Amino acid sequence: MIDLYFSPTPNGLKVRLFLEETGLPYRIVPVSLSKGEQFAPAFLAISPNNKIPAIVDHAPTAGTAPAAGEPLPVFESGAILLYLAEKSGRLLGSSAAERVEILQWLFWQMAGLGPMAGQSGYFRVYANERVQFAIDRYTKETARLYRVLDTRLAGRAFIAGDNYSIADIACYPWIVPHEPHGQDLRDFPNLQRWYESIRTRPATQRVYEGVADVYTQPGKPVQQAAVAGRS
Repeated sequence: MIDLYFSPTPNGLKVRLFLEETGLPYRIVPVSLSKGEQFAPAFLAISPNNKIPAIVDHAPTAGTAPAAGEPLPVFESGAILLYLAEKSGRLLGSSAAERVEILQWLFWQMAGLGPMAGQSGYFRVYANERVQFAIDRYTKETARLYRVLDTRLAGRAFIAGDNYSIADIACYPWIVPHEPHGQDLRDFPNLQRWYESIRTRPATQRVYEGVADVYTQPGKPVQQAAVAGRS
């Protein structure tokens, strides 16, 4: 059994997407960010950077636990996806070349798409004052990254080729809130086609059911909000 320390942010949702896709048994341990539960000593022992998601694997891959029979904590969403993909033998490619492609795009998301889209959302929606320079900077950089991904997806079903992988799982939750990030998917036709193909996957539907879009009206389902007004 895997404990998933979770809040429905893009990074939290990506790990849950993996677990639902692969059927690994897990239970959710909610972490209320608004209540500051990410700073609790018990959580910091698992995730020293006080960020979700984190997992505790109670049946870890042989040789990975600190000592035989002990559970294994893992923090950072990219590291969690890589660990779970290796543990399950799923969504990490069937060849060394495909694995390299997947890992390149996983790290691209972690280093670029997530941080830049997150800053765009913060300055466009959450900031107490409107800082136009920051809004323009991060919105433009997010658009550039969307264009990189759109170009990559030309002629490909998924980011690494024909097969769905942790690269797709890592990127998808950061494309869901494209409107509050200042992006229109009609400007990125390959990305829009990819987005719709993942949005309709059964595992994606299960994960996003009832998840509110924190950028828009309270309680509005995140996937409905993301595609509202789009044909």
